[in-house]
Amino acid sequence: MLRRDAEGRFRLGPRAIALGRSATQSYPLRDLALPALRALREATGESVQLYVREADRRICVASLESPHGLRTIVETGASLPLDLGSAGAVLLGDRAVLRRGWAESVGEREAGVASVSAPVIDDGGVVAAVGVSGPIERLTRAPGKRYAEQVKTAARAIEQALRGE
Repeated sequence: MLRRDAEGRFRLGPRAIALGRSATQSYPLRDLALPALRALREATGESVQLYVREADRRICVASLESPHGLRTIVETGASLPLDLGSAGAVLLGDRAVLRRGWAESVGEREAGVASVSAPVIDDGGVVAAVGVSGPIERLTRAPGKRYAEQVKTAARAIEQALRGE
């Protein structure tokens, strides 16, 4: 699982790849969501992410980058705070956010970046947040006005996939 590099520091070894594959296969949400995420990226031209809550953090379980040269990049596996960003607001289950069906963020987690996210609901609870992110110059200071409907559509498609529809 571990190896030492030329300077003697510990690094992940090649067996970690198998562990990662195993984790992905035992966590089907990502694979079920990919068609909706691809459609969302195509519809918006922006980067899209899928997050789940883990304790007091949100973990990016899927990330598709925008084709634009200037784009937001969130690595799959990234652990981010829950209290910043639109996906965090969704995963915290704020009643106003859930009633509206989406949350937006402008320069909150990262300067110059805007996002809009919607909840993925299964068995009556929020299981994930799907979102679009990009530079404020493209998403504007009102990203919800621009992309809320597309993000909500993607969330409904993921819910249908979870139900096997």
